[in-house]
Amino acid sequence: MIRDAAIPEPVDWDAEAARFDDEPDHGLRDPAVRGAWAARLRDWLPERPSDILDLGCGTGSLSLVATDQGHRVTAVDLSPAMVDLARAKLAGRAAEVLVGDASAPPVGGRTFDAVLVRHVAWTLPDLDGALAHWLSLLRPGGRLVLVEGVWGTLSPVGTPAARLTGALAPLTAHVRHEPLSGDALLWGRRVEDDRYAVIATRH
Repeated sequence: MIRDAAIPEPVDWDAEAARFDDEPDHGLRDPAVRGAWAARLRDWLPERPSDILDLGCGTGSLSLVATDQGHRVTAVDLSPAMVDLARAKLAGRAAEVLVGDASAPPVGGRTFDAVLVRHVAWTLPDLDGALAHWLSLLRPGGRLVLVEGVWGTLSPVGTPAARLTGALAPLTAHVRHEPLSGDALLWGRRVEDDRYAVIATRH
């Protein structure tokens, strides 16, 4: 049985921050892993330089890749320790990093060309409310990019893709599911669990 995403075990993300980048897909220290994520972002994000909101940004590795591709990034994380590391990583870039709740980011009335959310859905008590709010932060034609999964095989944890696509279907007619488990470069190793992206477009 997959644990309900609405009642995750609490995680002390401040305590996790110092070793967060040790995971290949978190730190993107391996050029091959970084290149794999860069290729995915080029596909998921707009081609032209755009305003990107990275929610649950962690230490800012994907934000860094997005700025490499010419985008302007606003990154948000609930953990002050993560935010400190992200600010150091993104220093001198077209980026700002804010402490805040991914489900209600502190961005005022601003809107964005894309909202990027990786490995956050499973932590949220009101996933449906968050999805609707994230779509409202998009400009017309903007993209909501969710990178999620069901991790582990013995005691799996996460959010099944059908949960996200089903919740998004009434909100937008354009929802795409993209399996990611088979791309070992993204994770720095072969994985057996279910990892995926869901891309929804606001029209």
